Amino acid sequence: MNPEQPEERGPGRSAERGPERPGERDPEGPEQPDRERPQERGAPIGRRVLLGTLGLGALGVFAAPTLQRGLESFLAGASEKDPTGLTGLLPNGGGFRYYSVAASVPHKSEADYRLTIDGLVDHPKTFTLADLRALPQTRLVHDVQCVTGWRVPGTPFEGVRLSHLLDAAGVRSSAGAIRFNCFDGTYTESLTLKQARRADVLVALRMQDKPLGHNHGGPVRLYVAPMYFYKSAKWLSGITVTKDVRPGYWENRGYDVDAWVGRSNGRDDAPTS
Repeated sequence: MNPEQPEERGPGRSAERGPERPGERDPEGPEQPDRERPQERGAPIGRRVLLGTLGLGALGVFAAPTLQRGLESFLAGASEKDPTGLTGLLPNGGGFRYYSVAASVPHKSEADYRLTIDGLVDHPKTFTLADLRALPQTRLVHDVQCVTGWRVPGTPFEGVRLSHLLDAAGVRSSAGAIRFNCFDGTYTESLTLKQARRADVLVALRMQDKPLGHNHGGPVRLYVAPMYFYKSAKWLSGITVTKDVRPGYWENRGYDVDAWVGRSNGRDDAPTS
């Protein structure tokens, strides 16, 4: 989708929602041991087996990051060929899950990427990736919270404050909102002008201290720190200043337009900022 997104779908309307919310439990409780069956003792293990097991455990500690990256890469690739979003239901070790509402998304290189700002502005702008990198950069570190329940703690994002770009374009007094378009050709999002001018809203170029990859919405995405991750539109290509809020892709399918974490969509998650 766009959310991992969250980049993050409305409650009860798609495969993005997980089978249960954090904190929900099996109503029957944990499985109880069979009191009528005598407790079985396992066979004793030898010294070599014990040392071998400990060695494998230590190897797992060192290999885990590599295996996790491999799993994330696999899920990301699979999600590009899965317009149903069902790959987002696969476990991913507490990390990001990958969603797209388009059957495929074109890749944009540094040479062909463009971000436009138009609508109710005095000076319409077009930025290349080099242009955006040359502007003052802001780094934020907050949890990422998906409306389906998963959360990635302490995630760094870095980029240009959206307010800086809006000031450069000269927003007109009649403006009241922002509409975001994406080069997947399908996804859209929106913010009020007041929300867009917050210091924790970025046009992000980096995530987790490296350039945004394609599967995380790169080379440029929106990052709205205090809102559910579907507001942080991936594959950002256009910023249009409008008079009123125009609900985005998932708002038209049941999500809240104002998506404050813990205060919207019927959820009570801890705030991310």
